[in-house]
Amino acid sequence: MINGGFGLVLDGTEDAARIARNLLFWDVNNGIARRAWAGNTNALDTIKLAMQHETGLKVTIPFHADADIIEKAFEKGN
Repeated sequence: MINGGFGLVLDGTEDAARIARNLLFWDVNNGIARRAWAGNTNALDTIKLAMQHETGLKVTIPFHADADIIEKAFEKGN
């Protein structure tokens, strides 16, 4: 298996299986978190659910500012 330059030999041992499970768990949840931070509401719901099921998973939940407030901040003269 190769993931972003990281290589792992899956040789059928329980140790390799444990490492693969951990790698995939954290890699997938990292991708979901990045999408949640980018504003994807489905990803935000999914990462919140994942944290409920896995207490060891801690992700900072984004607070998205109101688009009107941001637009007003960049208006000329403000």
